Amino acid sequence: MTESKKSLNQKIADLDAQVEWFYSDDFELEKATERYKEALTLAKEIENDLKSLKNEIEILSEDFSK
Repeated sequence: MTESKKSLNQKIADLDAQVEWFYSDDFELEKATERYKEALTLAKEIENDLKSLKNEIEILSEDFSK
C-alpha cells in the first residue's frame, strides 16, 4: 500500500507538532532521541520540497521573461 504524498503545508504542520512535543507535558527523555530524528528527517524533506519549488519558480520566471 502506498502512502499518499503529504503537502508541504502538512509537513510543516507535522514538524511544528514534533517541535511542540519537546515543550509539552508529554515529553519523555527516553523518546527524545527518536522524536528528534523524526523531526530532522521531516525538516530535510521540507527543505528539499522548498528547493524544488524554488527551481520550478525560477524556470517559470525565465519562461515569462522571454
